Amino acid sequence: MQPSPEQSPHHAYPDHWEADVVLRDGGTARIRPITTDDADRLVSFYEQVSDESKYYRFFAPYPRLSAKDVHRFTHHDYVDRVGLAVTVGGEFIATVRYDRINEQGRPASAPADEAEVAFLVQDAHQGRGVASALLEHIAAVARERGIRRFAAEVLPANNKMIKVFRDAGYTQQRSFEDGSVHLTLDLEPTAESLAVQRAREHRAEARSVQRLLAPGSVAVIGAGRTPGGVGRTVLRNLLSAGFTGRTYAVNSAFAADQATIDGVPAHRSLGEIGEPVDLAVVAVPADRVPEAVADCGEHGVQGLVVLSAGYAEWGAEGRERQRELVRQARSYGMRIIGPNAFGIINNSEAVRLNASLAPERPASGRIGLFTQSGAIGIALLSGLYRRGAGLSTFISAGNRADISGNDFLQYWYEDPDTDVALLYLESLGNPRKFTRLARRIAAVKPVVVVKGARHSGSTPPGHAVPVSRIPDATVSALMRQAGVIRVDTVTEMVDAGLLLADQPLPAGGRVAILGNSESLGLLTYDACLAEGLRPRPPVDLTTAATPQDFRDALAEALADDGCDAVVVTAIPWVGENGEAESGDGEVLATALHAAAAAGPAKPVTVVHVEIGGLAEALAAATSTVAQQRPGQASPGRPAAAPPGPRPVGAAADPAPGAADPGAPAPESPAPRAVGRIPAYPAAERAVRALAEAVRYAQWRRQAAVPGKVPEFLDDTIDEPAAAALIDTLLGPDPDPRGRPLEHDEARELLACYGITVRPTLPAPGPDQAVAAAARLGYPVALKTTAPHLRHRADLGGVRLDLDGESALRRAYGELTDLLGKPAELRPVVQSMAPRGVDTVVRAAIDPAAGAVLSFGLAGAPSELLGDTAHRLVPATDRDAAELIRSIRAAPVLFGWRGSAPVDTAALEELLLRVSRLVDDHPEVVSIALEPVVVATHGLTVLGASVRLSPPPARTDLGPRRLSNY
Repeated sequence: MQPSPEQSPHHAYPDHWEADVVLRDGGTARIRPITTDDADRLVSFYEQVSDESKYYRFFAPYPRLSAKDVHRFTHHDYVDRVGLAVTVGGEFIATVRYDRINEQGRPASAPADEAEVAFLVQDAHQGRGVASALLEHIAAVARERGIRRFAAEVLPANNKMIKVFRDAGYTQQRSFEDGSVHLTLDLEPTAESLAVQRAREHRAEARSVQRLLAPGSVAVIGAGRTPGGVGRTVLRNLLSAGFTGRTYAVNSAFAADQATIDGVPAHRSLGEIGEPVDLAVVAVPADRVPEAVADCGEHGVQGLVVLSAGYAEWGAEGRERQRELVRQARSYGMRIIGPNAFGIINNSEAVRLNASLAPERPASGRIGLFTQSGAIGIALLSGLYRRGAGLSTFISAGNRADISGNDFLQYWYEDPDTDVALLYLESLGNPRKFTRLARRIAAVKPVVVVKGARHSGSTPPGHAVPVSRIPDATVSALMRQAGVIRVDTVTEMVDAGLLLADQPLPAGGRVAILGNSESLGLLTYDACLAEGLRPRPPVDLTTAATPQDFRDALAEALADDGCDAVVVTAIPWVGENGEAESGDGEVLATALHAAAAAGPAKPVTVVHVEIGGLAEALAAATSTVAQQRPGQASPGRPAAAPPGPRPVGAAADPAPGAADPGAPAPESPAPRAVGRIPAYPAAERAVRALAEAVRYAQWRRQAAVPGKVPEFLDDTIDEPAAAALIDTLLGPDPDPRGRPLEHDEARELLACYGITVRPTLPAPGPDQAVAAAARLGYPVALKTTAPHLRHRADLGGVRLDLDGESALRRAYGELTDLLGKPAELRPVVQSMAPRGVDTVVRAAIDPAAGAVLSFGLAGAPSELLGDTAHRLVPATDRDAAELIRSIRAAPVLFGWRGSAPVDTAALEELLLRVSRLVDDHPEVVSIALEPVVVATHGLTVLGASVRLSPPPARTDLGPRRLSNY
């Protein structure tokens, strides 16, 4: 909202302070600066505030605002005096204001860095987390304007406001003066304040999804008068699924006397319903959607599923229509799935919601599925149905203009009905947030992702996302760092999801293989080796094996402590007449289920060829076995719970001594509950899914004890000196494009973080080269620094081990004769480093993914073969160790072919220092250390390039806000 011309001309209206936020109850509201045009809104808002709340605000009865008050509260300079309002439907529901003060508490201007702050929240909206959201935003505004502390006077009886300040996580002081509580808050973000902010974000966004997935009533807007059409199809699917709430059909074209349609109350508008509607499914042409959204907003609808097409997927005009749709819905406090969505499904027996175009509600299960594509959603639903898998929830978000996969990760984290999250994503609107959320949920539940549109420039129409400069391989590495199981195809996603949903996580990569086909066993063995597993020699039961033989062999394999998982291979039996028999798959499935139920909790998969009924029978979870033994693994969880916080909803450990010490021990283990055993038509698919489970289980065990940044780094890092140097190098008016540092500038900055770069001296002529060598000491290296020859020893631009003046002069002449004049080559002289392995360390800030730390061997391995590893910044000691060991050429560093291992500890320390530098100073947008020669003892950085730029915006560290469109 732009101010009128009467607004102070000295400071432009700060439109970047406008933000949409999700409140505690899942509804949305808008936060924006107050302007001179808000006088009537302010008066109306104040009239709806109770006398008690007015008393808490002004410390005295204050029934109405005077004209002077209204002028004061609507006229701000946006620097020393700032007011923000929270609006829903265009009307104020809360306000906050700060006034800069000096040490005596009088009005002041900069450099005074303290401000007095006061809030007022309409009584009807108290308890929704409005004040907490306002505090985050007004604090961010204050920091931007150079204010470091807030002071507040609160009456002792105003417990709600005191709690808002107390729970914010900021460093604060409290005292009791003149009958009121005096609070002082240090506005510098702390680890606690950031944790509080993210916890509130999680609760609010999870609640906003829950309101959509578990409505008490649904209205289908655009349900046709005749069978067919999108709206009528959704209405039919709602009824077929047995939705437990109330259902309404809405269409302005209904006849006035039409009371029902398909047995559902029919209305021409929401206003005719006369009861609250929680969810509206909008299935009208795009040009009629604004009217439908306004009708929903005015009648208190909580959320929308917009199936209508004709938005950003249709070009510039559609993109603007989509932006307006989001703005309109949020102005009423509603969230949107879509537009161009396929719909949503919730299989909970308490809801039974199928507000989608899927004709069949899939079976209930433990998998949550999110997709940005309707077509892919249909394929996934069909594939899961054929494999006998069940879903807890399904969401096809279309253009995902508002609610995205991040919101559903928030919801699934605590959803007791979901054990595995599957996501088909074509874009990442907030990659940093996705990585953060995925890491948290992956610590308790597997997250499997297929990323479509992987190549640059192929972002689907309708998805507003930041442009990433990093290749897809880097995106995959960063996902795996966060514990995400990244697969290439939707088939692989279903394969992995089936295993993770119904089988326990493996304790390691030792795989037993058994079956009635030697050839199929060998194929499985080879597939295990290809995936990095450790298979045992296949056990051939021969083609004469009976289901009982399979049961006995599986039981023996599961009981073996040297086995972590079992792959069963099966082909049709050969009858006495020599003809193949398909056999009774149900009999074999029963045998395998029985063996799995009686044995230790280890994952079992089946590879089968043309055995009728086997896959279907295996997909049926057993229901007659006794409940699971304490301490055994549940599907998708390790056998032993890792240390650390217990997942939400997990049962408490039994109290010590709770069991009867005199009770006799059971003679044999009770059978445990066994889920579906996943079956695959090819060995490669089964083993690939198992390998993903092994890698995920290993990540989860490691994540239970998180890495850390070694304390010794603090003693050798001078962060203030680096900050001062960066300010000097950028200058008072930095170029937004940034600037590369000269060699000596880069050396000075890196030295602040304990990174020593071996000096180089210019050699514009042979005499200067000899003088430089005398200064540095022989032996020396002579190198060109021209951009087209840098780090290209293969082109003859580097001469090493020059041990004297004659050798140096000869090399200088050869260099210039071969490659060009000295002015073109820019030769330099550098003292020789100890022999070792040449590596390269890089860090860069990607606009989509954030700061990324990279490592590889210098030259062909990283440049030609792409053998480079990546981790997000800030990196821990574990990240640094994994970074070095995760490249394919890592054996070169650890004594390959009898060579001496290099000092990887020194290399890990260097990686941590680079990570710390980039994390502490976002102005450092790229660093390249090349080459870094790692010897048996120590390392040497021979070259360094650094680029500085004004720091990019960090949306992940600011106050909570929804994406802008």
